[in-house]
Order: sequence, then structure tokens, then C-alpha cells
Amino acid sequence: QVQLVESGGGLAQAGGSLRLSCAASGRTFSSYAMGWFRQAPGKEREFVAAIMTRGGSTNYADSVKGRFAVSRDNAKNTVYLQMNSLKPEDTAVYYCAAVRVDLDYSGRVYTKIYEYDYWGQGTQVTVSS
Repeated sequence: QVQLVESGGGLAQAGGSLRLSCAASGRTFSSYAMGWFRQAPGKEREFVAAIMTRGGSTNYADSVKGRFAVSRDNAKNTVYLQMNSLKPEDTAVYYCAAVRVDLDYSGRVYTKIYEYDYWGQGTQVTVSS
């Protein structure tokens, strides 16, 4: 069982930056692929970014490529989402998610909601124009 707690959300102006953190419980964090998703009011939850166990492989939604960066610190059981050049359309509740992948040798990056087993409670990000 993994518990995830996001932090770092808040209000930012367009063009500004925020860094989200997601702290995970447990001693096997390095066995989990981590993802960031977001859900805007009235919209479905969507993929934002994902990072594999040692951080060597990442994937981003087209809408955030070049602006957002996902990273992880396995020693701190934490995954980060650095968000730069924020836009009003980035306004959403941001969720981190985890899935254990130590038996998956494919090397693929997990980007689908249904692939993740554990979810945080979400943190609100609001970008004003």
C-alpha cells in the first residue's frame, strides 16, 4: 500500500511558475512509476507527465511539453512537477499517482489513468490571466 500526499499548489499568474511535490509512504518507492494527472472543472482527468522508477524515462502531454518537468528523488520518496510558463488553461486539481512496475521489463512509460493503482488527494492550481 502506498499513500501519496501532494503539496505546492496555489495561485499563480500567467507566465509564472509553481512546483508541486508528492510525498509517498513506504520503503519501496523506487519500484513505482509515478504520474501526474489533472482535472479541470467540468472536464475529465487527463495525463500530464510520468516518470519511471530511476527517472531515466519520462513522458509529457503535448500541452505541457517544454513548460513542465517531472523529476523524482528516490531517497526522499518524492516526485516533483516543475511548472513554468503557466497558462490559465493549466488551472486544475493536480493529482499524483503510483503503480508498482518492478516486474515490468518493457521500459514503457505509463500514461493511462487505469494503469495507476494509487492516487493522492489532489492539490489545486489556479492560474490567473
